Amino acid sequence: MFPEELKYTKNHSWVKVEGENGRVGLTNYAQEQLSDIVTVELPEAGGEVTSMNPFGSIESVKATMDLITPVSGEIIEVNETLNDQPEKVNEDPYGAGWMIVVKLKDAGELDALMPASDYETFTETEAEES
Repeated sequence: MFPEELKYTKNHSWVKVEGENGRVGLTNYAQEQLSDIVTVELPEAGGEVTSMNPFGSIESVKATMDLITPVSGEIIEVNETLNDQPEKVNEDPYGAGWMIVVKLKDAGELDALMPASDYETFTETEAEES
């Protein structure tokens, strides 16, 4: 259900390590909770992000929420496709729905993130509580 090669946060973001970069997106669980996504606001490449802080926002027919980055560093790429096709986050959250690529400032931050099995347990507990 959750790709094993990714690391996850309690804020429902994921990161895929690609060498010294991290590709960041929103989890399938989160996009299902949000339902139909209508707008994704992302920063521009060249900016800096700090782990566990907002880097943009996402709006659906149900809610608006901040997008939280799991890692710190410089944004080196932004998924501009989401400006015109925000539904890509619903259709393919771990593929075409990715959001930013960050040049990792501190790879040690990855140690604080959850593996897929822990994230799955976390979402099951969260679903039971709501």
